[in-house]
Amino acid sequence: METKLKVLAYITREKNENMELLVFEHKDYPEAGLQVPGGTVEENERLIDAMYREIIEETGIVQEDLCFSKKLYTYNYYPINKDIIYKRNFFHFSYLGNQNVWDQLVSCDGEDDGLTFQFRWERVTPLPLLAGGQGIALDFLKKFMNES
Repeated sequence: METKLKVLAYITREKNENMELLVFEHKDYPEAGLQVPGGTVEENERLIDAMYREIIEETGIVQEDLCFSKKLYTYNYYPINKDIIYKRNFFHFSYLGNQNVWDQLVSCDGEDDGLTFQFRWERVTPLPLLAGGQGIALDFLKKFMNES
């Protein structure tokens, strides 16, 4: 069975004493559900480099508007009806910018090229269900935030 490395970003900000998480929906495919930025690690690419690349491609947020916090969690995800394992690596970043709600036209070499993602901030507690098991590391994020 093939294994692919994946990276996912929990990007947070504090707003009115509430912790918020950056999430998006596909403008033309709302059935894809609520998601966080992420994607596939390219051959010979470091995880953190892949994470920054995916954030820029999907959100338009530049590295200067992010403060890397830590790698939160790694686990294997087995998608239904696919003969593949996704080794998912979750990272936490604090957002230093001031965007609240925006659309981003994705420009990349992957399958998301040309799609429009609609970004917004959601409170970490309670957080709506994230698609495809992307919320599995939220407990690690909440624990880390409480310890900080």
